[in-house]
Amino acid sequence: MIKAHKDTSQKPFLLRRKLGVDGLGEAQWDDLIYELDHHPCVDFAERRPNDILCVTYDGTHWSMEPLQALIEARGGRIRAGWWARRRLAWYQFTDDNVRVNAGHES
Repeated sequence: MIKAHKDTSQKPFLLRRKLGVDGLGEAQWDDLIYELDHHPCVDFAERRPNDILCVTYDGTHWSMEPLQALIEARGGRIRAGWWARRRLAWYQFTDDNVRVNAGHES
């Protein structure tokens, strides 16, 4: 399903993240998606099959740390397999890179 970007989103700095999330019930998933969709830095969020969270956010103003905190506040946790940890480390690296590059003056 194709969704339109929010008007406030800076398209060059949008980051798409796919995370496996465990420990959330249906109501918690609904609350999480609702909160993410109404967050000013999040372009859009959706739940995919097998409890995969897909989030697109503005990398100049938001990062994985607040996203992880939001998931954990709802009682969930990001999957901790080898690939998941590797992907999470890469996401954190690129978040930092985007934030630094956004403020760079050429």
